[in-house]
Amino acid sequence: MIYRDIVPRIVDAAGDAVLLVVTDPLADVTREIAGHTRVLSAGTFLDSLRFRTHLGRHFGVDPASVEAQVIGEHGTSQVFLWSSARIGGATVTALLKQRGEKLDQVRPALEKAVRYANITIIEGHDASQYGIGIASARIGEMVLADEHAVIPIGSFQKNFGVTLSLPSVVGRSGVVKIAEPELSDEEHQLLVESARSIRHALDRMRKL
Repeated sequence: MIYRDIVPRIVDAAGDAVLLVVTDPLADVTREIAGHTRVLSAGTFLDSLRFRTHLGRHFGVDPASVEAQVIGEHGTSQVFLWSSARIGGATVTALLKQRGEKLDQVRPALEKAVRYANITIIEGHDASQYGIGIASARIGEMVLADEHAVIPIGSFQKNFGVTLSLPSVVGRSGVVKIAEPELSDEEHQLLVESARSIRHALDRMRKL
C-alpha cells in the first residue's frame, strides 16, 4: 500500500503536522503508521452539506439556514440526525407536520439523494472530485487558522475502535474535542452499525 511509503516520509518531514485523509478506513491505517492521533478523515462533512442542501430545497429555504448533520461513516451506512435537524430553530419534524407531510414519506428519497450523490454527479459530468476537494480545502483552512469551527468530521473514536464522524471542534491540533450529539435510540443503533461497517472495511484494508 502506497500509504506505508508516504506517511513515514511526511512524519519525518513534519512530525507535528495534522494529517487529513479523505476516507475513514485509510485514516485508521494512517494513524497506525504515523504513530499519533492527529489524523482526520474528511468523513461526513460533505455529506452534511448535501443533507442541508436537500432539506433547504425541500422546504424552499437557503441551506445556510438549515442545521442538520450526518455522522458515522462516509458511505452507505452513514447516519442522518433527523431528531436534531432544525430550520430557524424549528425542528424539521415539526415543519413537516405543518406541511401535512410525514418523515417516513420524505426520508427515504432524501437520504438516497445524499448517500448516492457522487453517482449522480459522475453521471452528470464524469467526475465527483470537486465537492470533496472543496470540503478538504475548507478543513485545511480550519486547521491552519485554528478556527475551532464545529463540523462533523472523522477522528479516532475509542468507544468504537475506529475513525468515524461526530460533531467536532476543529483547530490547529486537529480535533480539539467532540461535541457529543443527542441521539435517538434509532440513531444510536445506526451509529453502532456504521462503526461496524468501517471496522469490516478496515480489516480488509489491513490485509493489503
